[in-house]
Amino acid sequence: MTSLDAKLAQHVASVRFDQLSPQVIEAAKIFLLDSIGVGVAGGSTPEIKPLLAAVSQWGQGANVALWGRKNRLTASQAVLVNAYQVHCQEFDCLHEGAVLHAMATLLPVLLAEAEVRGNVSGRDLLTALAAGVDAACTIGMASKLGLRFFRPAASGGFGAAAGLANLRGFDADMTLAAFGHQLAQVSGTMQAHTEGSVVLPLQIGVNARAALQSCDLAQAGFPSLQMPLTGRFGYLPMFESEWDLESAMQGLGERWRLTELSHKPYPSGRATHGGIEGLTSLRQQAGFAVSDVAEIVVRGPSLLNHLVNRPGLEKPTPNYARLCMPFVLAKVLQHGALDPMHFRGELLTDPETYALSLKVRMEKDDNPNPNALVPQQVSVRLNDGTQMQYSIDAMLASPHRPLSREAQLSKFFRCWALSAEPMGSPEVLIALIDNLESCPDVRQLVAHLAPVA
Repeated sequence: MTSLDAKLAQHVASVRFDQLSPQVIEAAKIFLLDSIGVGVAGGSTPEIKPLLAAVSQWGQGANVALWGRKNRLTASQAVLVNAYQVHCQEFDCLHEGAVLHAMATLLPVLLAEAEVRGNVSGRDLLTALAAGVDAACTIGMASKLGLRFFRPAASGGFGAAAGLANLRGFDADMTLAAFGHQLAQVSGTMQAHTEGSVVLPLQIGVNARAALQSCDLAQAGFPSLQMPLTGRFGYLPMFESEWDLESAMQGLGERWRLTELSHKPYPSGRATHGGIEGLTSLRQQAGFAVSDVAEIVVRGPSLLNHLVNRPGLEKPTPNYARLCMPFVLAKVLQHGALDPMHFRGELLTDPETYALSLKVRMEKDDNPNPNALVPQQVSVRLNDGTQMQYSIDAMLASPHRPLSREAQLSKFFRCWALSAEPMGSPEVLIALIDNLESCPDVRQLVAHLAPVA
């Protein structure tokens, strides 16, 4: 009997452009542009300097661009850095059901391959994106437990290996071999999330680089594993413990995970977004001032509390703050919106932000789904005793409530402006992506990810 591991590998190997519906192609373009934008912005975060100092010692070569920088590195070096940049501001798209950021590991690998190899068409790229997101999200959705390991890095790495295997034209056996080599390198712990450390996005980069190595090993014919996902000591039994891959695989080839991705309209952990929306909406309705607020309460599933229920600190690290509901809502109270720059410099340690964060608390409801983000309720109590509540059944910018094209581009332009070095006009890049199925060589796209000369 064919294993589920082999069946998933067969699906990945069989994906072709002609199978993709207009909706799948449109979703791929939308989240390709979004991921490039947040990746370019991530290159200006302060932590990038020591990362580049370390990575630059791991080899010599300059065949792949770093997004938003003049630097060029080897493929494996650049993949690690670019993947880190996509996720380091908690601004990248995600699949809510799988609780993972599939594009963060996948896209840097595919663009590096296209840049090195050449003659990778836009159709090839779109097809590989569909295959890779399918694999990552299907493996993620097989889990029946909450996060113990960092699924966006661990499961996302398998997605990156799958997408690259498809791009290289691997058959099912070679794709399965790549999965086996990925298991040998898979990593990612929630300890980095708990401590609010940038080791969290670093794990995205490490697993993306591993995907490149996994496919190289498989292509070279190095012996691999037969059941890397479901074997006794495979990924799902060891990392997820309770799982059902067969159910998660139902509908593959008909239902595409790319169409299930969500934007992040705010540069913070997705679990903070309901609180932001609720607070913003209540303030717009009631018009209360910052000084009027006595307490803000966010009530929702256990996953919210697991991910962002942490106390405000006087001097938080940027990653801690992005994953802290009290900090995030305090910033929204102060500024009426949330911006990536709120997590840098003096704004990160603003005493008023800390004081306001003490007014925010979270409550856990009885939702039995350990991977659910909704429903949520946001309550605001004013000093005069007035109470108001906002309910959320579907997250803003999810497939049920998608961002408008105007909002998508507004986010992209803001990210583009945060590049570490001055970039050219993004209009040509946007047009290339809008017409990607007609692009004969993806290097035309990659050329616009470097700063102007």
